[in-house]
Amino acid sequence: MAFLEARNAQEALAIAAKVAAGAPKAARMPAHARAKVLEALAASIRAERESWAKLLVEEVAKPLKDARREADRAAFTVSWSAGEALRLGGSWMPLDAEPSGENRYCFVRRVSRGPGIFISPFNFPLNLSLHKVAPAIAAGVPFVLKGPPQAPKCARKLGEALSAAGWPDDCGIVVSCPNDAAEALVKDERFATLSFTGSAGVGWKLKTAAGRKHVVLELGGAACVVVGADADLAFAAARCAAGGFAYSGQTCISVQRILVEDSVYEEFKTLLLANIDELKVGEPSAEATDVGPLIDENAAKRVSEWVAEAVAGGGKLLRGGERKGTRSSGRSSPWSPCVRSPRG
Repeated sequence: MAFLEARNAQEALAIAAKVAAGAPKAARMPAHARAKVLEALAASIRAERESWAKLLVEEVAKPLKDARREADRAAFTVSWSAGEALRLGGSWMPLDAEPSGENRYCFVRRVSRGPGIFISPFNFPLNLSLHKVAPAIAAGVPFVLKGPPQAPKCARKLGEALSAAGWPDDCGIVVSCPNDAAEALVKDERFATLSFTGSAGVGWKLKTAAGRKHVVLELGGAACVVVGADADLAFAAARCAAGGFAYSGQTCISVQRILVEDSVYEEFKTLLLANIDELKVGEPSAEATDVGPLIDENAAKRVSEWVAEAVAGGGKLLRGGERKGTRSSGRSSPWSPCVRSPRG
């Protein structure tokens, strides 16, 4: 099974050694075999869609309807990568730009950089893990994936699925480990690439620790929507409400600010608030829930501080500002969707 626990840096580096030793095997695997692994993995995710969705609800409090969407998107990600495994090519060019190059040609072939260390976040523990893993398999790249500590069962299930799909256990390992062990993996020179998705503070720190590796960072955002007078206001309001509060705003592309042209401000505000009022706040396991609890109590307290800071900064809180329901199953109680206007 391609899932291991590392209690410390020493055990993590032993896992790194195992994957490094498996690198030649991954590089030799033909494209059709890599595509077959990915097709099997995608089929497995589709077949276990409901199981994956319930696990996402349990571990990261994702509303059930969103959890199902994540499972669907993950299967699509893997299927797309299976197609890419068959399209990885190179280039060919003649060298006869000068006489000595007559009847000579240059061939360029794309090959793996070498093993990768991947670190994925809590908000999409299945799909964003597969954003890294599936293209790696397509390209014949061995890897160690550190899943989010909030979702250890998802990590184990993904490791089992990879092994069952036919990816060699020494070419890809999903690992559960503490932060000091993860940092040892990031520093290990046997890895050629670091791919990290998460907070800016952690991402830039890891980039510094990564040395000469190729580094791919996908960090947090502060997404802004601009609504002009010529926009379809009803459509824009519906999308902003959904984009702002899906998974309680815990995504890197959640709508955080909306700039509205003055001539349509009042109309858009009315439409936006109407859409927000339709959002159902509740337990993530309920079919109708749109907005559930935040990932943990620390996150909820941080939101409380931000709301207080926003109110103190002026303007008017048009919606929200309070927590709804009670804490259950070790989770925070949900925050009601908050909207602040600078003008009231």
